[in-house]
Amino acid sequence: MLPKLFVSRPIAHRAYHDTAHGRAENSLTAVRYAVEHGYGIEIDLQLSSDGVPMVFHDYDLRRMTDQQGAVAQRHSDQLTQIALRGDSTPIPTLADVLATVAGRVPVLIELKDQDGALGATIGPMGRAVAAVLEPYKGPAAVMSFNPHMIAEMAELLPQVPRGLTTGSFSRSDWPTVPEATLARLADIPDYGTVGASFISHYHRELDHPRVAELNEQHGAAILCWTIRSPEEALAARQHADNITFEGYAA
Repeated sequence: MLPKLFVSRPIAHRAYHDTAHGRAENSLTAVRYAVEHGYGIEIDLQLSSDGVPMVFHDYDLRRMTDQQGAVAQRHSDQLTQIALRGDSTPIPTLADVLATVAGRVPVLIELKDQDGALGATIGPMGRAVAAVLEPYKGPAAVMSFNPHMIAEMAELLPQVPRGLTTGSFSRSDWPTVPEATLARLADIPDYGTVGASFISHYHRELDHPRVAELNEQHGAAILCWTIRSPEEALAARQHADNITFEGYAA
């Protein structure tokens, strides 16, 4: 089950970031600010070339740093020296973030797809995350758009709550994924198979019948992404137990 802490306070998307005030997304600066304000934290993981889980959303460095190239082609020693654009801190590791949070607020960890097609070729990400997360004593949960990654986490860390990141899986958002896979995932068929206890669904699609079915018939906690205003939050909470937010004080 998903601990109540994950639905009792809003969750800061990519931590409580605001580049205008020197807090880049997924940065330790944004993590500290979220903890100070009592928000839960959502972060994203990519894997370095030496198998270290890095807290970074994109596959490529160019949007968030002054460098370019794939995160997966850089050693962690290199990545942890690269400054985040608009921030005073470098790219953190998962271990860095967990040490900073130290159990004070819940941490929602999204494992980014490593297959390229939301398929079964998921590589060493799960084992690397499990090695870091297993000794952590604070509230943490994992999720992914790729159900194969969550199925693996069920085997590696069965005690850690698991969820699926979900939505309509439109072709424009997933250009490298087969059409049949997109159509299948849109119906969230893997919830029971992977032993999930929650979903995090795109907030404009919370009225999907499957969302209500998972909540009412399977006891799923319903989180959602990504809320950017009080008005969006009010609408989302008609269906969702909690919100993931950015761009305002939830």
